[in-house]
Amino acid sequence: MDAMPFERALIVGAGQGLSASLARLFSREGVRVALASRNPDKLAALCTETGARAFSCDAVHAARVRQLFADVDKAFGEPDVVVYNASGRVRGPFVELDPAEVERALAASAFGGFLVAQQAARRMLAKRRGAIFFTGASASVKGYPQSAPFAMGKFALRGLAQSMARELAPQGIHVAHFVIDGGIARPGRAAPSGEPDSLLDPDAIAASYLYVMRQPRSAWTWEVELRPWVEKF
Repeated sequence: MDAMPFERALIVGAGQGLSASLARLFSREGVRVALASRNPDKLAALCTETGARAFSCDAVHAARVRQLFADVDKAFGEPDVVVYNASGRVRGPFVELDPAEVERALAASAFGGFLVAQQAARRMLAKRRGAIFFTGASASVKGYPQSAPFAMGKFALRGLAQSMARELAPQGIHVAHFVIDGGIARPGRAAPSGEPDSLLDPDAIAASYLYVMRQPRSAWTWEVELRPWVEKF
């Protein structure tokens, strides 16, 4: 396993769950971290803890994503690893879904991933190195009842990642998609006392991202699937 090949990370769609675990782990590994959120004020404590810097961005708007990367470039230098961790979800019976809400969910889950990845890839191609990671879900491979918009968005994000991996890997950019097949523990959401391992530990998920980051390019992974060991699937 190679040493840490990256210096600057950008996590888009940052919050208190997986993104926070990634920020803590990256920081411990000596990687400078930028966090992007529609509400960066909520990340103040995490920034104090990790030395990260928070930026405001709604990833579904192309102009705002361009501005985010320009701001990060100026503050840190161009990121050499970018994680897209945002998504949108609308639940309900299929025939009752509001088309406008579905459109917003698809934009957050998939279109925003395209916008962020495009800005990242343009910077990385010039150097022929970098990593772009996408956070998927059970819905990336399984469409559940009353969850059509989430499945649509996550299927699209997975397709984006697969296409990018085939196009960009030969040019030195490691693209990977992570299927998080289960609920993730976070502050305010703990596993039931009788089922302590029924939710994925975000720190454990982050360790898998780090493993993929360090992979030698002669044996890159394009997709990782993670689930609680107690899940019946």
